Amino acid sequence: MFLLKMIHEQLDVSDLVKESAKIAALYYSLKRKGLIAETEDKLTTMGVELLVFMDSKEPKKIEKKKVDSSKFEEWWKEFPGTNNFVHHGHAFTGDRSIRVNKEECRIKFDKILLDGEYTSEELLGALKLHIRKIKEESVKTSINKLTYLHNSLTYLNQKDFDPFVELIKQGDNVINSESKFDGVNL
Repeated sequence: MFLLKMIHEQLDVSDLVKESAKIAALYYSLKRKGLIAETEDKLTTMGVELLVFMDSKEPKKIEKKKVDSSKFEEWWKEFPGTNNFVHHGHAFTGDRSIRVNKEECRIKFDKILLDGEYTSEELLGALKLHIRKIKEESVKTSINKLTYLHNSLTYLNQKDFDPFVELIKQGDNVINSESKFDGVNL
C-alpha cells in the first residue's frame, strides 16, 4: 500500500526499488497484478480503486473490473485481415495477413483498457481513422500503404493508435466511406 500511495502521489520510487530486493519484488508484483501501469510509474484505474477502498471506512467488497469482450470483437472485426482492399474504386492487392494472434490481442486490448489511459471507443475510433488515412494516402500515391501497417498484435503493443487518439481529441473524425477489405463492405 505504501508503494501504491507513493506512486499515486507521483514520488520517485526508483531508488527504493534499486536498493531493496524485497521492495523490487513487491513493485514488480504490483505491476504484474495490474495495479501499476506497465510503461510508467502511474497507477491503473484498479490501483486507484484499491487505494480508495483501503482509505474508506465503510465495509464493502472490492469488485475486480472486467472488460466488455464485445468491444474487443468490434475492434477485431474492424482491423483489416489482409492488406488487400478497395477504396473509392481503386483496388489494391496485398500479400500478407495483418490480423493475427486473436487471443494475445484480446489480452493486450483488455490490459490497455484496464490501465485506464484509453477507452474502447478511443481505440476503435483511432483504428478507423488510421485505416481511413492509409487508404486515402494509397489512392493519392497509387501505392498500397496498408502494406506498412503493423500486424494487430504489434499495433497494440507499440501503441500505434496513440497519435490517432490525439487527432480525434483535436477534432479529426472518422468519415464512413465506401471501402472494402477482403471483398467485404465496411
